[in-house]
Parts: sequence; structure tokens; C-alpha cells
Amino acid sequence: MADVFNWQLGRTMSYPHEEHHPKSQFAFVFNTNRCIGCQTCTMSCKSTWTFSKGQELMWWNNVESKPYGGYPQHWDAKILNLLEEANPGGQVWNNADPEPQKAPYGTFDGWTVFEAAERKPRPEGPQRALGYLPTDDEWRAPNIHEDTPVGDMFQKDSQYGGSVSLPEHKVWFFYLARICNHCTYPACLASCPRNAIYKRPEDGIVLIDQERCRGYRKCVEGCPYKKVMYRPTTGTSEKCIACYPRVEGKDATISPTGAPAETRCMSACVGKIRLQGLVEIDEQGQWAKDPQNPLYFLIRERQIALPLYPQFGTEPNGFYIPPRWVRRDYLTQMFGPGVDGAIDQYACPDRELLAVLQLFRANQQVIFRYELVKGPKVAEIEVTMPNGELKTQEIFNDTVLGFNKLGEEVVRVTVEEPTFERPSAEHVNSI
Repeated sequence: MADVFNWQLGRTMSYPHEEHHPKSQFAFVFNTNRCIGCQTCTMSCKSTWTFSKGQELMWWNNVESKPYGGYPQHWDAKILNLLEEANPGGQVWNNADPEPQKAPYGTFDGWTVFEAAERKPRPEGPQRALGYLPTDDEWRAPNIHEDTPVGDMFQKDSQYGGSVSLPEHKVWFFYLARICNHCTYPACLASCPRNAIYKRPEDGIVLIDQERCRGYRKCVEGCPYKKVMYRPTTGTSEKCIACYPRVEGKDATISPTGAPAETRCMSACVGKIRLQGLVEIDEQGQWAKDPQNPLYFLIRERQIALPLYPQFGTEPNGFYIPPRWVRRDYLTQMFGPGVDGAIDQYACPDRELLAVLQLFRANQQVIFRYELVKGPKVAEIEVTMPNGELKTQEIFNDTVLGFNKLGEEVVRVTVEEPTFERPSAEHVNSI
């Protein structure tokens, strides 16, 4: 095991390979507050990549209802239980002294999936990453427990409407859209005995070499997010490839000048919950400071978007704006100790944050840089914060510009949605 630095944990950790980093890293932000569970992203991925024989149960993109849903079923609860069994009572965060660049969420004092495998070998044999192999039944459907809430809405002492009051609903669920996180320290890569899995040096996308893979399914066992899947017709494993031809700018229709484009699931999103991009990695392997990159702004500057189960130790590059109405202890378990700060910002976004949020799904090309053109003040809104305090939010009709990798303007959108009136002489109502 080598020692590598994980900024999401705020410390060094054990990893089976020496530390190496790409020039830039594929990353994304999902806003769970906007997801409507329509599965358009799921079907766009399925119709593009996993429609062939042997891929029937492959869902590289899926949307599951939390807290009960999951694909495969109960994947996160099982991993959390394995870690708790390996390190009873020790899976805790110390966020008393966060450091913005190297430890923005404080320090995780527990064990990662790599450290747990090293210190507490499983009875079935040594592992490079603590994990398990899901049963066939657990893969049988991607939407078990869909739209199933937690809580009792029929309690005798409950009042009408009481279950839907912020900051936490008494009865709740939310949609969690998932793809491969293309982790900085992938557990699938660490677990592969054939070295068939690798990170691309140009963008950090994690791929499987189909010629080297022998279908041992160690990657399926090791990935804590269960985003590697076995294909019985070929005897190999497959996973989300981040639509890398689009990221390379090879789709002439979407990217006539060769600029990187968003993946299929991103560009098909009806609810506009997704923002995808590439962040530059510096010589130390950290995110290079770039506050005009919308991903860097949301994740590192404002910390409104948080990693999914950072305690697993893979340093996932998928980030989520937490849902406002869900129990904080559940969200902290899922996204780490930055939940309260993220929800406070989302409840009452300031001028710049509100403008950047307009960039979600604004164009199919990847936005590398944004600019803010200030506009007039159009409203003042009284907002009830999660702690019950009242705060006045000022709304400005600013214009946010988005630029692709080549510096070309591809987005121009205002905070206040414009109204267009069609000329009656040209657009006669047929009714």
C-alpha cells in the first residue's frame, strides 16, 4: 500500500497504487432539489450504450429513490455496514478545524474501504478494497422501492400539512441520480488483478480495457458505488465511459469547432439538475485554483456541492447539492459534514451563486468559464432559513455568460426568465 493524499478526507490514506494524477479531471454536479425522477437520463444512456445482448441489466446511469431505493439494492447500506463492522464506532468526522484547500470538510478519522481491507481482511480472502459481490436478485431491477417515503404520515397526533414543513419534512424521500464517479482513487482499478482498468491521463475518465479483462468481477466487488457491471455474453466487466467521444469534441453536430460536449445523460436532463465539466489538476495533484470555472466555484469556492459518500476514500468526482427537506443526519452520512452550509446557501443564494445556478443544462457544450454581467434589481424576497431566521434575498436580473474550452461564448442566460409575446397576425390561434 502507498500513501496518497485525499482532500475530501483532509488527510493521507492507504491506496494500492502510487499517486498519479491526470492533467484535468472529468467532474459533475447534480442538484437533487431539482430532480423529478423522470428517468430521461437513464433511458438516454441505455439507448446509446447498453442496448445490446448481455446488457439488459446494465444501467450505467440510474435514478434511485432514497432512503430505500438502490441499484443494486441496498448497495450503500451494505458498504456502510461492512465499514462499521471493520471499525466499530470509529467512522466519524472531525470538522472542528477545516482548511479550505486541503481539508474543506475537516478530517475523516475512520477507515476507508482500502484501509479496512488492509487492516481487517474478510473471511473469504484478502481484498484490496473492502466490498462484496451483489447477488443476481439485487441486480434484477433498477427501481425497487421507487417513490417510497420514510416516516408515518398517518400518526394520530400529526396535523394537516405538518409533514411538509421545512427545514425537515416528517415524511420524505428524494431522487439520487448516479453515474460512475470517475474517482481519483478508483476502487475498481485498485481491485483489478489484471490491471485492465485505468484513468485516462488527459481527463481522468476511468475505462476498462476489454482485451485485458477476464471477468473476475473483482472490480464489481471492490467498487463501493457498484458502478461496474458484469456482462455474461462477453465474460467481461463494463462501466460508464463518460461518453468520452463527446468529451473529446468529436460530435460534429454538437461541437462544430471541436470543443468538449456534455455526456448523453447530462444533455438529456429534463429537470436541468446537471452540470458537467473538466477541472485542471496542478503539479501537486490538487484542483488548480480557477474560481471562474463553474464546477470549481460550486465545489471548492462555495462548497454547495458535496461528494457522495466521501468516507469511502475513493475521492469521487461526482458532487451533489443536498435536498433541503431531508433529515440532516441522513444527509451528513451521505455527503459529509458540509451539509448544513450547503443547504443554507441554497436556501438563500447570493447574487453570484444564483447566476451560476442558471448554467445547469444551459448548453450541450462543456462550460469552462463564466462571466457575470450585472443587471438591475428586480425583487426582494423574505426567506425563512433552515434555522428559522428570516433573511431578505435581493434578486438582480444579471446575465451569466458561459464559454467553452476554446473561449467561444456558448451560453447567455438571464436570472429573470424573459417573456416573449408572439405577434397575433403571424401566429393565429387555431382553436
